[in-house]
Amino acid sequence: KEGTPTMSLMFSTAPVNLWSSEQSAGLSPVEALAYRSNLLASDRAIVNFGGGNTSAKVREVDHTGADHEVLWVKGSGSDLATIQAAGFTGLRLAEILPLMERGEMTDEQMVAYLGRCQLDPKMPRSSIETLLHAFVPHPHVDHTHPDSIGAIVGAVDGERLAAECFEGDAIWIPYLRPGFALSKLVGEAIRERPEAKLILLAKHGLVTWGDTAEAAYEATLDAVARAATFVEARRGSGTAEGRRPAIEPEERDELLAAVLPLLRGAVSVDGPRILQVDTSPAVLDFVSLAGAADLSQVGAACPDHLVHTKRRPLWIEFDNETETAAELGLRIVEGVRAFQERERAYFEEHRAAPDKFAGSSPRVILIQGVGLVAVGATVKAAMLSRDLYHRAIAVMNGAATLGGFVSLTDAESYAVEYWPLELYKLALAPAPKEFQGRVALITGAAGGIGGAIARALSDLGACIVATDINPAVHELGDALGDSAIALRTDVTDEQSVAESFALATLAFGGVDIVVSNAGIATSAPIEETTLDLWEKNFAVLTRGYFLIAREAVPILRAQGLGGSIVFIGSKNALAAGKGASAYSSAKAAELHLARCLAEELGADGVRVNVVNPDAVLEGSKIWDSSWREERARGYGIEPAGLEDFYRARTTLKVNVVPADVAEGVLFFASPARSGKSTGNVLNVDGGVAAAYPR
Repeated sequence: KEGTPTMSLMFSTAPVNLWSSEQSAGLSPVEALAYRSNLLASDRAIVNFGGGNTSAKVREVDHTGADHEVLWVKGSGSDLATIQAAGFTGLRLAEILPLMERGEMTDEQMVAYLGRCQLDPKMPRSSIETLLHAFVPHPHVDHTHPDSIGAIVGAVDGERLAAECFEGDAIWIPYLRPGFALSKLVGEAIRERPEAKLILLAKHGLVTWGDTAEAAYEATLDAVARAATFVEARRGSGTAEGRRPAIEPEERDELLAAVLPLLRGAVSVDGPRILQVDTSPAVLDFVSLAGAADLSQVGAACPDHLVHTKRRPLWIEFDNETETAAELGLRIVEGVRAFQERERAYFEEHRAAPDKFAGSSPRVILIQGVGLVAVGATVKAAMLSRDLYHRAIAVMNGAATLGGFVSLTDAESYAVEYWPLELYKLALAPAPKEFQGRVALITGAAGGIGGAIARALSDLGACIVATDINPAVHELGDALGDSAIALRTDVTDEQSVAESFALATLAFGGVDIVVSNAGIATSAPIEETTLDLWEKNFAVLTRGYFLIAREAVPILRAQGLGGSIVFIGSKNALAAGKGASAYSSAKAAELHLARCLAEELGADGVRVNVVNPDAVLEGSKIWDSSWREERARGYGIEPAGLEDFYRARTTLKVNVVPADVAEGVLFFASPARSGKSTGNVLNVDGGVAAAYPR
């Protein structure tokens, strides 16, 4: 119908069978269960991250020598793609099956009961759908949320479509939240229809089984393939009518770089947030088609998505042909505020006494014709929201193709989103680190001090934008992983600096911490100081620090989250050394610039401070350059003598290493450590001020 989003191909109609008899040979029953789980989840169109659960029923001898039938089921909070044998929980099946005769059972009763059925209390808490696996009378059971199945169980006329697709092989179960009641309903339905091959859970997912691990795996693939073929056969050729014209990538990036700091500030009311931009073909196809605005607001594509994507994304209307970035930015801020009000009202309407508000901001923002922006407390969390919404797009498109998409009601959504058994999975995550959700841009990151600062901030949870004119900075970026990018940046070049901040914004949504550390290791006695040498020092140490600060300030102000700018100065800024007039003068100007900025930015909550290192030998460019010889000649001694003087400080435990400087940066970068401090200078000199031979 008009306005229905269409894509070239929604689902793979032939998922690849990856089972290897050679790899599975000799595995224990639990190892085979882990192997099967890993294969299923290797395709995220079959198993969402953290979603789904698998099980196997086997006979085992316990520690007393007694023989039991044991149900091995996924432990709560684990991911099937990476789960190993230790991630499964073993329970005595004979103690669970009598629950089929109960009339009702609360979640709390169920959890407590199953805990007593475990073979070992040290095992992880079993899946919230353990009873479903127990009540399905087959040795190997898989519960998954494939995209193609989601299109059918999420269709307006899903039950009829399911009967048409699976020709009597499937049992349709109306929507119920997972737990005792649903598990019992499934168990009773299979016993009434033992010939059935699979179960379809309305607005939820798929249950399959087999007599062997391989047979269960193949049953899931078969159901996925049948559903995909069914949906694809009903997909029309589609139309481009109503499609927004594509925005050129360069124009799109400029637009996003301009509005993302505003968005990041708006969604960070729940704590500092990281943004992840997605302009992949599937996303652009969706956000550019007429009808997508309405379709996106129906609800979640799967109950398992709710705690990561919320019920709905924030949809932002935008016409790139007639509207500006400023207009888009204003609409985004207004849209986020309206979303936050709706979420608060939703919580208040459905809340129960022990419930705690899970945050008001959207996790997914769809900008018409532009792309998707995912929000999370960490890069991993934002990526998870992004990836799950890819699954939602496929499900919604498929259901729309079948006549219309239907989702959980608000009450049903709340019952999952604020369900203690679902939130338990989130409680297993490690405690947040000090700089979680914050973004740090560091110049001169390829050097010893810059690298130490980047690693220290990364270790404490910050996202890192490592910049340097030296291409070796990319090695640091690779080492720090997904929460870091590395950029070749010339701090003396306006365009290079502007591009680096734009790329930082596109990577993480903005910047909170700016560490100006780029340096130059060259100087000379005054009579040998050429104009070129003088200007090189001022270009890097004064002009460069000015350009970095000037480019950072509009982002910091747009975010409205405060922030910290830290200049890496030098002892020479306060106590100039012989033979270093160019360097010392430039460093003094740099320090004064920092104090000027502290005055100017205080009203914005942006703190500007200076860390002054002295005698950093390890990893320093100064000590493997001509600087050492020039400095020594200025004091009338041999170069080795000057180096020996500094190295002698090691025995006094007053030598300075890059990690010491990094600690000073952490102090000024942290609102918790120095939130009331700006315009200050912290000397990191090993306790020996201006220690030079006289």
